[in-house]
Amino acid sequence: MAPTRRELLEAGWKVGGGLLVVAAGWTTWEALRPLGPGEGGGLFVLADPDSYPEASATWVREGRFFVTRAQGELFALSQRCPHLGCTVPFCDASGAFECPCHGTIFNVAGEWVRGPSPRGMDRHPLRIEDGRVVVNTAVVEQGPPLGTREHDTPIRDARCNGEAGD
Repeated sequence: MAPTRRELLEAGWKVGGGLLVVAAGWTTWEALRPLGPGEGGGLFVLADPDSYPEASATWVREGRFFVTRAQGELFALSQRCPHLGCTVPFCDASGAFECPCHGTIFNVAGEWVRGPSPRGMDRHPLRIEDGRVVVNTAVVEQGPPLGTREHDTPIRDARCNGEAGD
């Protein structure tokens, strides 16, 4: 005997629900698992320090961090927002980091500008060795406290997340 329409719908809902649970579990695992040695938890030897222009952010995909330059100083910034761990992209239009989850904005040095984040973007130790930038992503240093603006850089009026400027 062929299954009824109701039985087919029930089976479809069960399969769809199961796939949704698997997808949610996989996404949670990917977001929360610690980085392994080859996935950002180690030393990265990068380019010459002069190859990072002022007020710029260079994405280092393999290490999941940005190298930025603000007022002549280089920073290695974690890609994760300190608020809830969302990946924070750099917006060329505003010249700032804009969290797509809750709207926190950080300047090019990773200092908090506005939004719900409890502090600035976390950083990795960065040094210059043999004329090259070396970043240690195995160490995460807590971002600067709210109100810290040692490297205050101008933020343009345009926004990547569609909001109006400050």
